[in-house]
Amino acid sequence: MSQERTITKVVPGQPTSDGAGVKLTRMIGTAQLDHLDPFLMLDCFESDKPDDYLAGFPSHPHRGFETVTYIMNGRMRHKDSQGHEGVIEEGGVQWMTAGRGVVHSEMPEQKEGLLKGFQLWVNLPAKDKMCQPHYQEHSSDEIPRDIDENGNIIRVIAGKSAKGTKGPIQTAQTQASYFDISMVAGNTLALPIPSDHAGFIYTVSGDVTVVGSDYQVKAYHLGVLSEGEQLTLEAKTDSRLLVITGKPIREPIAWGGPFVMNTREEVYQAFEDFRANRF
Repeated sequence: MSQERTITKVVPGQPTSDGAGVKLTRMIGTAQLDHLDPFLMLDCFESDKPDDYLAGFPSHPHRGFETVTYIMNGRMRHKDSQGHEGVIEEGGVQWMTAGRGVVHSEMPEQKEGLLKGFQLWVNLPAKDKMCQPHYQEHSSDEIPRDIDENGNIIRVIAGKSAKGTKGPIQTAQTQASYFDISMVAGNTLALPIPSDHAGFIYTVSGDVTVVGSDYQVKAYHLGVLSEGEQLTLEAKTDSRLLVITGKPIREPIAWGGPFVMNTREEVYQAFEDFRANRF
């Protein structure tokens, strides 16, 4: 019988801002949860007030990790120093491997209405930190989904569902899984989780319980998962949540603003390379 995963800790979001003053709620990368190997940061941005998001995220550098931008509502235009440009629309995802260095911007492609989405930072192992930058981008139509007999919907962005449905994003370094799940009130849903993965759930809306756990994970809260091979969710109300897991890297983390390396010397080198326009 598979060992059930439970919730070991529930973390509320911390209001903050980033970019040119965009208001965010930070879930990972706080005093309560500084990281969850291999995940370095998780931000939720959500507002229907243009003043909260119009300034966007002007050009800024990254090195040594991956950024994942997932848009639930609205549109975000991205552009970078590699000549890459496009728009992430509702239900779309961009998985950017910054590798040895990229300078990019992310700016709202809308002047009004609701902008809602997530940015996740995923660490890279030392052997891949200086790889060539590259992107994986997929629209909503390109993300497969499973619908079970109870009407629960699983959008498989990365990883593999219980039915064997594979997401379009390839994550060889961390074998990460990324599911966007909509559940019908009163129903349960079981997900197999690789036993060597760390992970979490984030409740977007509604009220979710992990079977066998003492914690409820209400909207705008993150639940850290215990070890195990299966996650069984129960929705108290109609609910939507993210389930994200990945294989820990277990290497030293040296973090300097937009650069995440293994040593302080490598971080200093990143700043020097950026100042010298070597990205």
